[in-house]
Formats: sequence, structure tokens, C-alpha cells
Amino acid sequence: MVTMRLALLVLLAASVFAQDRVKEELIKRGHSHQGEAFDSGPRQKPWVIEGIGSAHFPITTKNPEVQKWFDQGNALIHSFWFYEAERAFRWCLKLEPDNAMAWWGMSRAVQDPKRAKDMLKEAVKRKDKVSDRERMYIEASMLTDYEDPLDIRSRDQKNTQYIQALERIVMKYPDDLEAKSYLGLATLFRGPRVTPDLILKEVIAKAPMHPGAHHYRIHNWNYLDGEQALDSCALYGQIASGIGHAQHMPGHVYATVGMWQEAAISMDAATRVEKEYMRTRLILPWDDWNYSHNANYLSYIHTQLGMAERAISGAKQLLAVAHDPQGNVNDIYSNWGAGAIAMMRALIRFERWDDLLNDKTFEWKDSTQHKAFRAYTQTIAYLAKGDREKAEKAYADHKALKAEAEKVKGYAFDKNYAIQALELKGRLELAAGKPIEGLATLTEAAAKEDILLDQQNDPPFYPIYIANLLGNAYLQQKSPALAVQAFERTLGKVKGDGFALAGLVEAYSMLGEKAKAANAMGRLLYVWGDADAGLKPLHRARALVPDAKPIDTDSPARQRNYMRTSLEKLGPNVWQDFMAPTLDVTDAKGKQVTLDQFKGKNVLLIFYLGSECAHCIDQLKLVAKKKLDFAGLDTEVLAVSSATVDTNAASQKVGDLPFSLLSDKAFANARRFKSYDDFEDLELHSTILIDKQGRIHWSRTGGDPFTDVDFLLKEVARMNRGATASSASGAAQ
Repeated sequence: MVTMRLALLVLLAASVFAQDRVKEELIKRGHSHQGEAFDSGPRQKPWVIEGIGSAHFPITTKNPEVQKWFDQGNALIHSFWFYEAERAFRWCLKLEPDNAMAWWGMSRAVQDPKRAKDMLKEAVKRKDKVSDRERMYIEASMLTDYEDPLDIRSRDQKNTQYIQALERIVMKYPDDLEAKSYLGLATLFRGPRVTPDLILKEVIAKAPMHPGAHHYRIHNWNYLDGEQALDSCALYGQIASGIGHAQHMPGHVYATVGMWQEAAISMDAATRVEKEYMRTRLILPWDDWNYSHNANYLSYIHTQLGMAERAISGAKQLLAVAHDPQGNVNDIYSNWGAGAIAMMRALIRFERWDDLLNDKTFEWKDSTQHKAFRAYTQTIAYLAKGDREKAEKAYADHKALKAEAEKVKGYAFDKNYAIQALELKGRLELAAGKPIEGLATLTEAAAKEDILLDQQNDPPFYPIYIANLLGNAYLQQKSPALAVQAFERTLGKVKGDGFALAGLVEAYSMLGEKAKAANAMGRLLYVWGDADAGLKPLHRARALVPDAKPIDTDSPARQRNYMRTSLEKLGPNVWQDFMAPTLDVTDAKGKQVTLDQFKGKNVLLIFYLGSECAHCIDQLKLVAKKKLDFAGLDTEVLAVSSATVDTNAASQKVGDLPFSLLSDKAFANARRFKSYDDFEDLELHSTILIDKQGRIHWSRTGGDPFTDVDFLLKEVARMNRGATASSASGAAQ
């Protein structure tokens, strides 16, 4: 009897274990079979990307196609396009899973330290299967700490050992240009800048169009002595014309040397290339690592050129982008963060006070950063409109955040807040008729901003140049000589700044120095030659020196004219949500369902893994609970899987779901909507928001279903508000 009972217990335990295993396997559906490291990153096969430059890196392989994709990945890494580089290296592994260098390439491309370590471990396991040269590359990477695999500013001991390992490759294989290129990158910011420059020039001497060598030279001379890299700036965007970052980086140098026309051409070209890439490849802006920084920089350059409408339009595009639930509403390099900085900068500089006071402009949140920015902008705007009482109230709100703000260290926010506090105090003191106190406070603020500009100037986080504010305050106090010093202080930090040049025209005119006023006016006309009509500082300056002609005495090289340079072929000027691919599925009754049937309504499109996927059903039930909320926002829910029509009909009866279960035969729709892993032939979870015009506004794809339904509802509401605003704008025009 005991034996029989024991046997029954064993059978019961085995049954429970088996059920648990089945449940575990079902939960893992949608996850990579190769482990957690492959759950992130691109999941679709690569394509041949035109305009990335050439950087051949021979590896041990039996398949010429593997070499082709490896070279593409290597060229992309040279331009820091890590996401697409990873896609190329993943396909190498699809073709040759045991290829050590493909694993090494993956370790270089992925930007998550844990994933990078996992990839490198696989390369190390196989390093005895490759050539001596390749093995040296793998062993060199073993000496990095992978806190950031390509951190060009890291100074720790391990990276010193990494540099020494690259030097050994160069000494043993002197014709290996890739080793020299990566050595040049690794030695940036580690001593005299001439050292990496000489290494990179040696690469360029043998391969004049090497993308990495030109790219790294630009980084080497960026911020200081940028004139040294103007030759590489002129070539890099041509060499890698299909890469946004390759168009973008020359703009950094052009901006720092005061070549604002060329800077605008570079940054505008970069945003167009990125928009075209996102549109054609169904990539959202918060999944394109450089887009927000690039668009913010372009908006900044537009302010420097006096182009208010373009600067504001660029900021609006960033603020209109869908939110990322992982936190893109606080990060300065997120779309919202970059958009908020760009919008504050443009509205303050161009004196758009009502827009600055409109909370709908920014959609402020409840974080310390948002509250501080809101109080800062309100104080300035109310003062400009003559409402000191409201300005004092906003200033008090800003002041009350001091303890909180000092704890926020990311992106120099604490330093920005300290400068804001002084700026606002100085403005209020001047408004209260206390010029000595106000000027002293602004002088202190300008000194702190000078330090911040030396630390971060790409573009500046701070929305204005306080030295210009100080110069204008001196003009108000009839102290033109001190005003000249203040404006020249700005020009010492920001070459060719139009606002400072306009101030100099006024200051020199007040001093009676006509020749100097004319010179400043000529320089201003060169920078602001295409500025918006009605720009107040330009209007005042013209009235003082009406007959001046544009002169360029500040640029270190000849410039093209931004407005006369055609960039349309590179991509669209304005970011818009892209059109959804074709949806052609079948409902539980065998009828065809397409997106065209839902024109005029939003669609929440969910790709799930069938009724046997427990966490998929959990997701659908969570959405079902909010059926009325979605309906109230004019939103239909469509749930698509590869299940057959008959299976869906049975599931519909049992599941009690208030929306149709749709059949996607052979994953045709999943592939079109990027909800299929080409590397492992694996269907994925996708949650996609499509607006009333049939455009994808937001999506999330991966190994797990997206279950933050409240976020989805908020984003649909934002989507509706954006559509209403666009309609109103179109009607007004």
C-alpha cells in the first residue's frame, strides 16, 4: 500500500513538474532561443545600406556572404550606428552560428554592458578557430570593462591595456588599417590630440575615404581648434551620406568655429537622413539613438541664424513624438527633453511670451525638472509682459525647488538650476529698479554659465547666453562700454552669435564709434542674412546702420548658403508618423479585415502568440477591461495571431473578449509589422497604436507583451489632441 501511494505521489509530482515545464515554455514564447542577450536589439534581417562608406575587415569564414555583412557591420560601427551594425552581425551568426568574429562584432555593437559581456564570452570560446590577427582583436576586447564598449572618454586602467593590445596588432600587422583606426579612436582625449590625429592621418593616406578615420578626427578636434578637422568635415558626410551621424558630426565642428551656414546644412541633412530611415524601416524616433540630439541641435542652429519659425517647428516636432514608457519625458537626450530645451530656447530668444506661458506647449509633468523649467519660463515671460506679481509668484515656485534640484545630477541639471536661480533673481532686481544689485547678480550667473559652456556646448543645455542678457541690461543703463565687453564675452564663447553682434551694433552706435558699428552690422548681416522678417534685434540694428553690406570676417573657411542648398533628396524636412503597412487578416467568421475598414478611427493593433500563450491572454484581458475607455477615445482593438480561423472561433466563445481574434496566415502580417524574428523564425509580441489616418504613432515589440494599458490610453489621448491641433493649424493656414 505504501509502495502504491509513493508511486502515485511520484506520478503526481511528475505531472505537476511537466505542467510547470509546459507553462514555462509557453511563457518563454517570443523570447530568443539563444538567451536573454538576444531579446533586445533588432529582430529583422539586414539589407544592403547604401552610403555608409567602406571599411573591409577580413575574417575567417567559409561563406562570402558572412564577410559582406561583417564589413557592413564594421563600417556602421565606425559611424557609431550600433543598432544597424548589430543587425548585420546577427545575420552573420544566422549564417555561421559558430563564427567567433561575428560574436566579437556583436560585442562591439551592443551598447548594454551585460549583453556585450555575454557576446564577448561566446567569441572567447571560439577564439582558437580564427587567425592569429583575429584572436588578437578578441583578446584586446577582453581587456575592456564594457561599462561602455566604445566610450571614447574612459580613462581606466583596463582601457589603457586595451590600447596597448591594439598597438601590438598594429606593430605585428602594420598594413591593418582597421587596427589603426580603432587605435585612433581609443586614444582620443588621452593626452596630446596630435597623437591620434597622426595615427588617423596615416589611415587616410592609404585609404582617403575611410569613414572611421575621418569620423574620429572630427571628434578629436571638436570643441577646440575645430579648424584642424575642416577637411574631414567636408568629406565625411559625402563618404557616409546614408548615415545621419555622418552628416551630423561635421555640424558640431562648424558650429564651434562659427560656420553657421555649414552647420545648418549638416544638421538639416542629418535629420532628413534619419527621418527617411525611420519612415522606410518603421523605426520610431525614440528608437533612433541620435535623432533627438540632432533635431535639438538643428533647432539651436536655426536660432543662431535668426530663423525663429524653423527653430520652433523643429522643437514642436520633437515634443509631438510619442512618449516612451521607459522614461523619455525627463531625459534631456529624449525627444521630450530635447524638444523642451529647444522650445524654451526658441521662445525666450524670439520673445514668444504667450506661447511660453501656455502649458499645452510643453505638457509639463510632475518631476522636479519639469516644475523647475515651468517656473523658470513663467518668471521670464510674466516679467516681459509687465506682470511682476505673477513673476514673483513663479520665482517663489522656482526657489522652493532648491533642495530637490540639488539632488538631480543628471545632464548638469543641478548646475542649470543654480544659474536659473541667479538669472531670475537678477531679472527681478532690475525690474524692481535695483540696477546695481541686478547687474551684479547677472554677472555672477554669467560666470557660472561660462563654466557650463566649457563643459557642455553641443548644443548648450542653457537656453540663452547670459552675457547677452547682461549686455542688454548695460544698454538699458546707458553703459555702452560695459555692454561691448559683455557682448564680446559671448562672441569669445560662441563665434558669430547674431544676438551678440546685434548688441554690438547698438553699443558702438551709442558710443559714436561708427566704423565699429558698421563692422558689427556687416558681420550680423552675413549671419542673419536669411533671418525671419520682423526679428526685433535685427530691426533695431538696421535702423542704426541702414547701409551696411554683409561681410564674413569670422569664418575660417568659405561657406555655402544654407537656404540655397538643396537637401530634399536626402529625406523629408518634417517628421510625421509613418503610414502603417498593409493589414490583411481574417476574422473568426472567415471575413477579410483590413485597416481601411477603420479609417476615421484609431486602432490598437496587438500581435499575440495564440490562445495557449498565458501572458498573451493576460494582456488581452487587461485591454478588455478598458474597452469603454478605448471606445471613448475612438479606438478599435484588433488582436492578431497565427492561429487558424477555427481556433479563433473556439477561443472567441471561451475567452469572453470584446474584440475579434484575427488570423494571420504564415505570419505575413507579422513580418510586415516587424513582429517576427527573422534570425530565429520566431513570432513576437507587438502592441501598436495607429491613428485615424492610418499612421503608426507608437509601437513596442519584444519577447513579452506590453501590459501598461493606462499608458496606452494616455498616448491615444495625446494622439487625438495632436490630430486636433494639426486640423486647427491646417484650417488656419
